[in-house]
Amino acid sequence: MNKNLANRLKTHYGPYALVTGASSGIGKAIAAELAKAGLNLILIARSEKILDDLASKLKSEHGIHVSVIPLDLSTKDSFSKLIAQTKDFDIGLFVAAAGFGTSGSFSDIPLEKETDMLLTNCYAVLEQTKYFTQRFENRSRSGIILFGSIVGFQGAPRASNYAATKAYIQTLAEALHVELKSTGIDVLSAAPGPVNSSFAGRAKMQMGNALKPQDIAVPILKALGKRQTVRPGFLSKLISYSMLTVPRWLRIRIMAVVMRGMTKTQSA
Repeated sequence: MNKNLANRLKTHYGPYALVTGASSGIGKAIAAELAKAGLNLILIARSEKILDDLASKLKSEHGIHVSVIPLDLSTKDSFSKLIAQTKDFDIGLFVAAAGFGTSGSFSDIPLEKETDMLLTNCYAVLEQTKYFTQRFENRSRSGIILFGSIVGFQGAPRASNYAATKAYIQTLAEALHVELKSTGIDVLSAAPGPVNSSFAGRAKMQMGNALKPQDIAVPILKALGKRQTVRPGFLSKLISYSMLTVPRWLRIRIMAVVMRGMTKTQSA
C-alpha cells in the first residue's frame, strides 16, 4: 500500500475500522491492509482464538489498538452484542466481509443451512449497515464496504440462494452509494470472482484458478470513495466484462456450466 492511500484511509475513515469476517479470507486481508495504514481495528468473527492471534500480530507489527469480538452473526442476539461492545469506539469505516455460501442441488441443501446463510449474508448486513449509517451521519466522512460477488449479477444454478443473497447486497450498495453520498458516507460494493479462502471449503466448491485475498484487498480499499462497484483482480474483471454484452438468460446458462464444474465432485 502506498503512502497516499494509507493517509487517505486514515484521514477519511479513522481512527477505527470495524471488520466482520476478519478471521480469514478477504476480511483478514483487508484488516491487515488497514493496520498497515495505521487504523485501529475492531475484528469480528466466530473464532476467538484465531482473532486473538491475528490481533496480537497486527498490534505487534503496526503499533495499533485492536479489539476482538467473537460473534456468530447468524444468531439473534449477535446484533445487540455488536452494538454494546462497539458503542464507545470512534468508528469511521465498516467492512462487512462476513459471509458464506452453499452449493449443489437446491432441493438437497438443508433449509436450515440456507436460512443461516440468508441471515448472515443479508439480514445481519442490513442491521449493521442501518446502524452504522445512523452513526456515521454525525461524522464529516466515513465509509461502508459491502461484499457482493460476480454471481450476484445474474442467477447461478447450483448456487442459487447464494447468488440471490449477493444480488441483494449489490442492489443495496448501489442505492446507498447514491443516497448517502451527500451525507459524507462513502458506500462501495466489492464484487470479486472466485477467491482462494476457507469460503470454498464451507461452500463445498472447487475454486480452481482463484484470486488470493491479499491481492484484492488493496484494490478494494483504493476504490472506496471513488467508485460504486469494484470488481477486484484480473479474473473478476475478465469474467464480468466478457459477459457484459451477453443476454441475461444466456449468462445464467453459462453460470450453470461454470457451477457444475465447480461442484461436480462435491456433495451438498
